[in-house]
Amino acid sequence: MATIATTGNKGKGIRSDCQVTLELRQSGGIEIRLTSKVKVMYGESILTLCNHMFRFYNIGHALLELDDTGALEPVIAARLEAAIRKLTGSTLEFLPEMLPQNSYHTEKDRDRFSRLYLPGNSPSLMINAGIHKPNGIILDLEDAVAVSKKEEARFLVRNALRSIDFYGAERMVRINQVPAGLEDLDYIVPHNVNLILVPKCESAGQIAQVNQRIEAIKAEKGISGNIWLMPIIESALGVLKAHEIATSANVVAMAIGLEDYTADLGTRRTNEGTESFFARSMVVNACKAAGIQAIDSVFSDIADMEALKQTVLRSKALGFDGMGCIHPRQIRVIHDNFAPDDAEIEKAKKIVNAFIEATDKGLGVVSLGTKMIDPPVVKRAQHTINLAISMGMLQADWRNEFMAV
Repeated sequence: MATIATTGNKGKGIRSDCQVTLELRQSGGIEIRLTSKVKVMYGESILTLCNHMFRFYNIGHALLELDDTGALEPVIAARLEAAIRKLTGSTLEFLPEMLPQNSYHTEKDRDRFSRLYLPGNSPSLMINAGIHKPNGIILDLEDAVAVSKKEEARFLVRNALRSIDFYGAERMVRINQVPAGLEDLDYIVPHNVNLILVPKCESAGQIAQVNQRIEAIKAEKGISGNIWLMPIIESALGVLKAHEIATSANVVAMAIGLEDYTADLGTRRTNEGTESFFARSMVVNACKAAGIQAIDSVFSDIADMEALKQTVLRSKALGFDGMGCIHPRQIRVIHDNFAPDDAEIEKAKKIVNAFIEATDKGLGVVSLGTKMIDPPVVKRAQHTINLAISMGMLQADWRNEFMAV
């Protein structure tokens, strides 16, 4: 059995993290060698935390070298726990307190214009992500984490779910591809994850496996509340199976990942999206048929805001309800351009007003001018009104002003 383990990160450009090198010994007690730029202010509390964890895991003899670059205590704890459990095989969890403000659940049809991807092994990017006000924050355990770091990233993501303020954003985690990703669920389901992204999904059977594992964990831990799923379609086979995936239990949205999809086709991704038009249309149609949200891929050029805007407008025109982002500066552009424009709001106001008037008169048929209005059109118009109100684009008492005109 190994007696030395190293976890975490250090080096140029690394912030708010630490590297832990732990050696278990047969004698000599606990020795901690701490290097930290905040040692004067926080050295004692760091040492107290480490000694507390050694007692928790019943370790009496060890050498710990801790190279700190300003990591918060939950980050240090995650790094040290990963090393301890790797060496001892312990399954005990050393959990930070759950922030009271992280106890919320989310609705099936909440707005998901934007979801911000954050690497699951980079704590510096997690700490203040919520202040940028994305609709969702994704802690990514899949492509953004090196294979050699995936195990320790689970501890960091778990602690982030408990101890980092998400400021009301939907708390999301992208697991690894099924079946490997099933093991990730043990680290996130008990800690109030709101939504789980299932990458490279190619069948409803994969979603069934995820649901089964979630339900087993919820039963074991006595957890209530919904945990939603967002499969990501990233292959030609996934596109062809889109509808069966979209209609699976607990799926509230389905995304498309165009980098992997175009690689699967053997073609190059372009801003115009000609090469992915069929796939994106298939995903949108599958989602609409299933009554869930369609979420477009990320836009990878974080410097070109005009190209992002045009991509969002094309995405919205196809029927997508949101898209991913890889940098906070993309959030405002995505929100502004997925939001209903003035013409959409005015049309929605007329439709909803006509529906209300028809209902008040006891009419079974709703019409606007010479056109009949079907229930799905009214529902979409009401959604546009609700969206405009929630985004501050329309007053809640809009009808009073509308009737006065």
